[in-house]
Amino acid sequence: MLPMLELTFFALGILLIDLWAPREMKWINPAGAFAGVVMAAFCVWQIQLTVPPRGLAGFNGALLVDRFAIFFWYLFLAGTAIAIMGSVRYLDIEEENHGEYYSLLLLSVVGMMCMAAGYDVVLIYIGLELMAISTYVLVGFLRRDRRSNEAALKYLLLGAFSSGIFAYGLSLFYGISGSTNLDAIRRAVSGQAAQNPHNPVVVIALLTVMTGLLFKIAAIPFHQWVPDAYEGAPTSITGFMSVAVKAAAWAMLLRILLWGLYPLHSVYIPVIVVVAIATMTGANFAALTQSNTKRLLAYSSIAHVGYMLLALVALGTSLPGSPGLIDGFKGILIYLLVYTFMNLGAFAVVASLRQRNVIGDELDDMAGLYQRAPVEAVLMLLFLLSLAGIPPAAGFLGKYYIFLSLIESGHYVLAALGVVYSLFGLYYYLKIANAMLMRAPIERERLPISMGLRCAVGVTALATIVIGIYPEPFIRGVNWSIGITQAPRIATRAK
Repeated sequence: MLPMLELTFFALGILLIDLWAPREMKWINPAGAFAGVVMAAFCVWQIQLTVPPRGLAGFNGALLVDRFAIFFWYLFLAGTAIAIMGSVRYLDIEEENHGEYYSLLLLSVVGMMCMAAGYDVVLIYIGLELMAISTYVLVGFLRRDRRSNEAALKYLLLGAFSSGIFAYGLSLFYGISGSTNLDAIRRAVSGQAAQNPHNPVVVIALLTVMTGLLFKIAAIPFHQWVPDAYEGAPTSITGFMSVAVKAAAWAMLLRILLWGLYPLHSVYIPVIVVVAIATMTGANFAALTQSNTKRLLAYSSIAHVGYMLLALVALGTSLPGSPGLIDGFKGILIYLLVYTFMNLGAFAVVASLRQRNVIGDELDDMAGLYQRAPVEAVLMLLFLLSLAGIPPAAGFLGKYYIFLSLIESGHYVLAALGVVYSLFGLYYYLKIANAMLMRAPIERERLPISMGLRCAVGVTALATIVIGIYPEPFIRGVNWSIGITQAPRIATRAK
């Protein structure tokens, strides 16, 4: 638990230091938060060097630090570090540069780490609520902005409602198994599934748990909070939510459905198929009509959830050790990896448009960006092409593994549907590109961009290019995280 404890100490330290730091010393808050993230990454690396293939279990099996958890811990810390770099100038312009902002960021990461490494539903739920409550406050951090206040209230009410449904489903599984440990729950539901796979109590428990999980990953029809929360939140937090919060939700979903409830996969996979199709359809059509950049990217992020759900379908309908199962699992993790960088980069460019008298999140505000900030405009085009899955950008790699897993598992119609909806995505991403490159700017002066934002955009662009052109080290990292050894022509489960 050293990375979690270290982040907690840094979060509390930032709160204390902020009390006496004068206004001109406020830079110490992001510097301290960034140092905390770097030190936490060092702690994770130390654990990685010694972790056995089956992981390190503690607290009576409540916490399982395995390779899967370590992969997500690195993902959370990378997303948080980039979000911190993109926050400094944005908060200065909003006149909301307070230590609580960075403390809440770090505490939300502690919750995410519990969600990824939790092997007991009580610990998973505690991590979920720690992350969620911190995020509710961050969404409403612009106290003088009515949109931010409204977004936080909607997110809080819907999030509390979904958490209640999720907790109800977990309580039913506790009643079925007599335990909150995922191993015990898996054994209990396996016995129930062998006797009667459509036991009403088990089905109700499964559906209520899935409701909570699908809400957290923002799948349709549980997506209503996303456009408002993304639009009203500070843009730096919007980027953070779109990658780190979503990755944590996916870690929790995979941990529960694949480790705890896999014996019920014949029941929940048909539901996932319907939700995946609805998510891709609804999100892509909604994105076509958006004029607000943050809302457009919000619906885009929902559409990407639909693509990843397709990989879960391939995973859940494939035989153990088959290529469809392996590539489906790899597809989800690689997609989350590349999505972290390309989406954070896109939101960093949107955040750079925020000026004293310009909010900067409308599509019209992107007009003529190439003339005002040519480097940022070109990199934004890179992020958009990556989100659309155009090679050689990194986004192509994620879609490749997802569609490959669908073909390997025999889901040809779903693979074709995913390709068609990817073309829809290309259209609305090119709307942003057209505004940047073809339209005349409303203001002619150069766009002032801070060093922190330049670093955030540069790091994300470099990662997007490198992963797309030379993906082998990253694929090996994903293989390691799920216990796969990669031979020249075949992938096998590592013992």
